[in-house]
Amino acid sequence: MHRHSIVLAVLLTLVTLAGAQQKDASSGNSGSQPPVPTFSMRLPSEETINGFMHETFGYDSSVTWKILEVKPALAENLAQVEVLLSSGQGQQVQRFYVTSDGKHAVVGDIIPFGEHPFAPVQESLLKGMTGFALGPADAPVTIFEFSDLQCPYCKQAQPTIDKLIAEEKNVRLVFQNFPLPAHNWAAKGAYYADCVGQASMSQATNDAFWKFIHSAFESQTEITPDNADAKLTALADQAGVKGSDIAACAAKPETAGRVQRSIALGRSVEVNGTPTLFINGRKVSNVGGVPYDVLKSLVEFAAKKE
Repeated sequence: MHRHSIVLAVLLTLVTLAGAQQKDASSGNSGSQPPVPTFSMRLPSEETINGFMHETFGYDSSVTWKILEVKPALAENLAQVEVLLSSGQGQQVQRFYVTSDGKHAVVGDIIPFGEHPFAPVQESLLKGMTGFALGPADAPVTIFEFSDLQCPYCKQAQPTIDKLIAEEKNVRLVFQNFPLPAHNWAAKGAYYADCVGQASMSQATNDAFWKFIHSAFESQTEITPDNADAKLTALADQAGVKGSDIAACAAKPETAGRVQRSIALGRSVEVNGTPTLFINGRKVSNVGGVPYDVLKSLVEFAAKKE
């Protein structure tokens, strides 16, 4: 699907981001979402969007698409469009923006601007956090990690994140589940992780939760939709909680609800790939492509501002 993302970018004369898994396509609402834009504009119709997609990808009969969402963007005079592209190579959510005159489309991220550009996102994350934390609650730097246990890029990035947390003692890490719809056991993994976290909340460090996360990444290639329950239950036992209780918890609707709220939190701050970090509100999408020294500098810079 990466090839089709590039094709769309070229046809729109812009470049898409690469190196991260694509964002989740499920919808949800959270009280922590930034204010919905109050300005009005004419949104492109589904007929127009489908026409645009046909003109862009119609040459390739293996590509199909589904319109996921059309809404006003956070930036005025832009409509935000999300489509799910599918082909033999897999699925990918593509986001682009349409100008108010309906004549131009833009691919890329809308980034915050101002004297303190990252503060509103940090405030939204702190108010809406549903994940499990490691590190002092009063740390001057909070890193939010939106992750998917089935995502290979998340597995690759985790040792770098672990090293960062180990070396920077005045940092708090918050893990937010963000399972991707293209991954066939990721949602179940998120349910189990949430339940392990709930069961280990009495521990000072949520040790069982972090053991489970690391072991799930290590066992990633061994887990399939058919054996996911058995594998994840065993990993929960190995992490120090009762696996059968975790399995029962993972099947409850309220667990799915908590995971959906975590996804909604990510969507509200424009998470469009996993893993995505927020360092005191500053978004870092392509974690694997950022040198460790740069990540460390971003953390130290954020700490100096507090």
